Amino acid sequence: MSGKSSPQSIIDSYKKRQRMMPYMVWGIAILLVIVGVILLVVWFTGPNAPRLGLFSSATPTASATPTATPITPTATASLTPTITETPVPTFTLTPSGPFEYTVLEGDTCFDLSLTYDVDLLVLLAINNFAPDQCPIRPGDIILIPAPGQALPTATPIPDDMPRGTKINYVVQTGDSLDSIASQFNSTVDDIMTQNKLTDRNKINVGQTLIVRVNLVTPTPTRQPSLTPTPGGATQTATPTSG
Repeated sequence: MSGKSSPQSIIDSYKKRQRMMPYMVWGIAILLVIVGVILLVVWFTGPNAPRLGLFSSATPTASATPTATPITPTATASLTPTITETPVPTFTLTPSGPFEYTVLEGDTCFDLSLTYDVDLLVLLAINNFAPDQCPIRPGDIILIPAPGQALPTATPIPDDMPRGTKINYVVQTGDSLDSIASQFNSTVDDIMTQNKLTDRNKINVGQTLIVRVNLVTPTPTRQPSLTPTPGGATQTATPTSG
């Protein structure tokens, strides 16, 4: 009996193993976990460790930076536009009345009339020149009439115009202040005052003057009378006062 275990010891041994079984299972499980962790650490930290996006940090990837290559420009033949200058129109002012002109060397009245497109007779008359003469010299100042200007005509005046009535008179060829004053029964002084003249000898053909008429009483004109002679054959005209 000494070489065999008793049933009681077998039962106790079984119970003991039953009680130790959970500890053994847990110990084996813990050991497996530890071994697994060690293997994972070695695996992830070794030279052949897998690259998992979950645990790896983003490594910047070098990108190719384009390098600008200078391009040597090639001369391209281009058509250069030719600029055509547009002529600027010149405006010639047409005088509205006579204007002064300084005579130059070689000037003649005929040439001046062609240059300024005026009537030759008007040019002569406005400067009080005789119709067949042109007494101009270099440096003289003459009047050039306006284009289209004609010789002035006499201004008709009624005989019964009241004393002191003002009229506009256009100076004619051969006129003087004395002749104008005599024609309208005015005075030279009054004509000069009305027109602000300073020189009684300086008036121009075509000039308009203000004249007050009938300021003076006209001088009666002596009319010749017939004086009978003996025999009644011949009569002699003798001037008498009218």
